[in-house]
Amino acid sequence: MKKLTFVSALVLAGAATLAAAATQAATPAIAAPADAREQAAYTQGLKAYIYAFPYAYMPDARWTRTEKIDHKANTFHHVRNLEDANHLNGGAPNNDTLYSRAWVYLQDEPVILSVPAISDRYYTHEIVDFMGDNFAYVGTRATGVKAGNYAIIGPNWKGTLPPGVVALPPGATPWATILARTFVKNAGELDTVHAIQNQYKLTPLSQWGSANPTQPKGAIIWEPVDPKTDPLGEWKSITRAMVENPPPASDAAIIASMTALGVGPGMDVDKLDPSTKAGLARAAVDGKRQIAKAFADGYKQTTVNGWNYPPKETGRPTPGRDWLFRDVQMLAGFVANDPVEAVYLNVSLDGNGAPLNGKNRYTITFPKGGLPEVKAFWSITMYNPLYNLVANPINRYSLGDRSGLKTNADGSTTIYLANTAPAADKSSNWLPAPDGDFFLIMRTYLPGPAIINQTWQPPVIAKIN
Repeated sequence: MKKLTFVSALVLAGAATLAAAATQAATPAIAAPADAREQAAYTQGLKAYIYAFPYAYMPDARWTRTEKIDHKANTFHHVRNLEDANHLNGGAPNNDTLYSRAWVYLQDEPVILSVPAISDRYYTHEIVDFMGDNFAYVGTRATGVKAGNYAIIGPNWKGTLPPGVVALPPGATPWATILARTFVKNAGELDTVHAIQNQYKLTPLSQWGSANPTQPKGAIIWEPVDPKTDPLGEWKSITRAMVENPPPASDAAIIASMTALGVGPGMDVDKLDPSTKAGLARAAVDGKRQIAKAFADGYKQTTVNGWNYPPKETGRPTPGRDWLFRDVQMLAGFVANDPVEAVYLNVSLDGNGAPLNGKNRYTITFPKGGLPEVKAFWSITMYNPLYNLVANPINRYSLGDRSGLKTNADGSTTIYLANTAPAADKSSNWLPAPDGDFFLIMRTYLPGPAIINQTWQPPVIAKIN
């Protein structure tokens, strides 16, 4: 599979920008031609956008994912039905669990997550900072099946927790998000899962014991500027979000470069000259295209039979300082689990290296004994290029270990991918595709060692007549 190569030059760019600024201060300023200024802003802006993408993406994700709870912090929004084609917010949602989502404000104090005893099914609360890095888990694997209270802690808090409250590892940003997944065995047990969701609670430390916690004063979820109506909308989100969630000191050179360009923390993008604005607007568009292309090309992933294993640092990309990888993880899936919790394999090309397209027909055949080894569950889900589930006449969005897949006479299992149904005797194993391009994600929850170590080989996707 074709791979992108990308070398981040942000630190060097920051040094070059500072040197240029020093030179300009010592000599009379000479106005550059408008087109040259625009191109310079575009070039530097593209590098800055790749670094700063989380500061553009996360405010939008926070706003849209809290719409149904009036944009409140420290409050769960429980999705009560399995996701389907009506979900249009991207993020490649699964079709296996009910989500419970929350944004927690940690600037002033911890927020305590309370969960009930859950012994009859898999569940997990993935807790993620503003950069897309997991910093704590609560759930079947991480904390067990007993009821418990767990303190989610921000970067600056020091203090004492109440008896019975367990401190989780601290996060790096004042805002964090929780993505809880509660396994659904079948559609007939939704009421049972709803009762579990209703017992997930969030309480600021200062209100511990209160039946009705109130919103902290600083917990403001603001609406980002829509880039469809303002070409500089994403840059405005970036400058504001960087004040709210300060970049680490280790990125000081990058932030100096951005500030010199006019887009660092708290900068006023509206005050920039027209040429710089034009260059930055183009940089945001092309930056997102570069991120999307990197995902489609399998950037940093290990390809096995056309499927892409994610990098082993998936779930915690920032320490590796590969900003493009961090962006790809965020754009493709919003957040991503640590491999020990779940491994997602993706594929967008068939066995011949051609893009998957619903105008063709494909098969995925697992040999006898060759299905994914997991302790929880596995599934294969269909997505369109906008990272949404695919509308289809039978409302089937995934197939997996709970789907009643038929086996072949030799014990193998074949899944059929096509826009139209296969023969009737194969319909139970049909995963409907759109009439255009698509990609697949294979989710393996609590995977076995062969999947974690990336030695298990998923089947080739074969194009058939």
